[in-house]
Amino acid sequence: MQITLEAVEKVMETTGVDYAAAKDALVKADGDVDEAVKLISPEEKKENDKVKETVDKIKAKVKEGNVDKIVISKDGETVLSIPVNIGIIGGIVGLAAAPWAFIAATLATLGFGCRIEIVKKDGSKDEII
Repeated sequence: MQITLEAVEKVMETTGVDYAAAKDALVKADGDVDEAVKLISPEEKKENDKVKETVDKIKAKVKEGNVDKIVISKDGETVLSIPVNIGIIGGIVGLAAAPWAFIAATLATLGFGCRIEIVKKDGSKDEII
């Protein structure tokens, strides 16, 4: 059984899950893409949709401007703090997706027991979730 990147991408595109979930399903399905798609539960798809929705909310807030950093915390402890600046948002070196990938990965790993806040330049905070 060989799991190819193309097969993983196909499962990801079809179901909307992340790389790890797609690969895990392919391993369980012995590399069969159709079987892997069937193995992915509706809960996994729903959770992935929540992650995407949250990242979209964050992107919208950042696009509005006046955002200093994005803070993700769990159980009162800061897990991830991402400063927002022209280099990150503008993608000067073509890495515009990088902060969103970090945020999505953190949410997917920790689940939705997380608290996400947008810290504005004036010190005020907007809670996303």
